[in-house]
Amino acid sequence: MRPRYQGYVRTEGSGAAPIGVLVSNLGTPEAPTAAAVRRYLAEFLWDPRVVELPRPLWWLVLHAFVLPLRPRRSARLYAKVWGRDGSPLLVASRAIAAGLEARLRERVKVPAHVALGMRYGEPAIGGALRELGERGCSRILVLPLFPQYSSPATGSTFDAVAAELAGWRRVPELRTISSYHDDPGYVAALAASIRESWAAAGIPERLMLSFHGLPQRYVDAGDHYQEQCRATAGLLRAALDWPEERLVVSFQSRFGREEWIQPATDATLLRLAGEGVGRVDVACPGFAADCLETLEEIAITNRERFLAAGGGALRYIPALGARADHVDALAALAARHLAGWLP
Repeated sequence: MRPRYQGYVRTEGSGAAPIGVLVSNLGTPEAPTAAAVRRYLAEFLWDPRVVELPRPLWWLVLHAFVLPLRPRRSARLYAKVWGRDGSPLLVASRAIAAGLEARLRERVKVPAHVALGMRYGEPAIGGALRELGERGCSRILVLPLFPQYSSPATGSTFDAVAAELAGWRRVPELRTISSYHDDPGYVAALAASIRESWAAAGIPERLMLSFHGLPQRYVDAGDHYQEQCRATAGLLRAALDWPEERLVVSFQSRFGREEWIQPATDATLLRLAGEGVGRVDVACPGFAADCLETLEEIAITNRERFLAAGGGALRYIPALGARADHVDALAALAARHLAGWLP
């Protein structure tokens, strides 16, 4: 008979016990195919944190309308950005995790292990936690790569961590980072990446900061996501010394018919084009790594729409990814949260 509780955390040997850091991101299909996208969307969209609708009603809508139609269309979009090494989100997230482990081992005086776990798809959060447990990590810090807290992303990540640990015989000590939207190192890295882009290509007429959207009713119910996005935008504007009237904050990636937080990125770009704005630079500070929503939605689709509407140029400024200053900021953030666990 299989034991109900599994003993993943091994007994530590001599010396300081190793520290574990779980780095998580949203996730990605395994391939840019309709079948792979369908599996991914079925897991992602069934999460009650993502779609807060009564389960029987949403099951019917999901299986009768969304999953039969959306995967094929989404697979074509994924194919536009898929790299030789696979999903750009997975490649970049792995590089961030590897860089973070190297930095932490330089900063702390105990063994530090970093594992990557995606909320949806593979590598999964459960497998990443078990990897840390099997390496003797009885203390684990959870670092979701979502600078601004939202229930569908950050909250759901913590749900997955709790669900996995519910089956462990020895539950490790646990700490979580719920957001780092105002972290000085993160803001400084964003500002540096934008300045580098401007040094290479010149100054735009408008700087747009596009964050992932969220249904308005989630914010009305108490989610602080929109507030944290605007706080990040304000800090970044100050760091760049950028005129307030030339900064645009917007929200992208709407899904479904209900009201989402405003203003919408696509509609705002069309308005700017209609006003005769010649060049807009777009950065997406809520995305730690480039993915479908940045590489296709912003850099391809919205660029084409902006130009077709009369805009002069749209330049996408890449996500921070494994830039040295970004990884350094994450290492400093993690080290602060590890205080008390370190000698």
